[in-house]
Amino acid sequence: MRRFGRFGKITGLVAAASVVVLALGACGSDDGDDGTAPAASGTAAAKSIKVGLAYDIGGRGDKSFNDSAAAGLDKAATGLGVTKTELEAAEGETDAQKEERLRQLADAGNNPIIAVGFAYATALGKVAPEYPDINFAIIDDATLVDVPNVASLTFAEEQGSFLVGAIAAQATKVGNIGFVGGVNTPLIQKFQAGYEAGAKAVKPDIKIQVTYLTQPPDFTGFNDPAKGQTAAAGMYDSGADVVYHAAGGSGGGVFTAAKSAGKLAIGVDADQYLGAAADVQPVILTSMIKHVDVAVYDMVKSAVDGKPLTGAKVYDLKVGGVAFSTSNSAVSPYTAMAEDYQKKIISGEIKVPTTPTS
Repeated sequence: MRRFGRFGKITGLVAAASVVVLALGACGSDDGDDGTAPAASGTAAAKSIKVGLAYDIGGRGDKSFNDSAAAGLDKAATGLGVTKTELEAAEGETDAQKEERLRQLADAGNNPIIAVGFAYATALGKVAPEYPDINFAIIDDATLVDVPNVASLTFAEEQGSFLVGAIAAQATKVGNIGFVGGVNTPLIQKFQAGYEAGAKAVKPDIKIQVTYLTQPPDFTGFNDPAKGQTAAAGMYDSGADVVYHAAGGSGGGVFTAAKSAGKLAIGVDADQYLGAAADVQPVILTSMIKHVDVAVYDMVKSAVDGKPLTGAKVYDLKVGGVAFSTSNSAVSPYTAMAEDYQKKIISGEIKVPTTPTS
């Protein structure tokens, strides 16, 4: 595997098929945003589009946040006929290194370029104005909505977390559950806030243990399974029997701890039951799915259609941006209540908090 500069790793460069079929957007409609059919993209036009994707720490293979982004990119490469270039963040790197990675993608002719994760916000804020003819997107950050060539693609994580919190509160046999956050940031606090609110909606007196693996500017909490295992093991030892993680690659350690303790865990971002080893699958009760894949695909498709996304776009329960998984049949007894809460959130009857109360 060769290196791309000194700041990023190329994990793939895929040429597209010769015939392009435009796939459906996030809402499953053949129509454009204005109700008209989107412009068709010819083979040559689609093949001329190069998409750059800058991963967060952990990159492709984390079985969580980054892999969800990778799934959207792969779908775009296969279905839309674009070429892709992928670069990966390194632990402990500076904003200057992130800037260099984005510039490398821009100088290589990629357009659009998608930054996966809020950690790219400062770097993208500097780089995007340098390339006004290139369209950028950033996942999980809304601070750049006023930059004309940037799309801020965010999610209602608190809503999906409310649903898995309600599931956890139903599943616990001891009234004691846990939350492991990767890094203590406002974004991850949204997961905690929703989880706590959903659990307390079911059992107001439930005990919720909370641990964050690292504090900013240390972002290694998103890629340290050993820390995830230690944190979750401590919660199980302290009486919890269900632990939800929002910790990226560190979540693998949470699952290991759950298996060792004979307890349950809840995954995040992707349906982590599907990507887990067979002996670990039984402990992954459900996952809070965050459709980063849809956001990435939407951005690429908008570029292929000649109408690149800009400004803010929020993927919430109403548009299917977040959800909970049902791959593990063990979750079946708890889904009816979660689905009822989902309807109430979509209708506005329930307003889910975005900051923890504890």
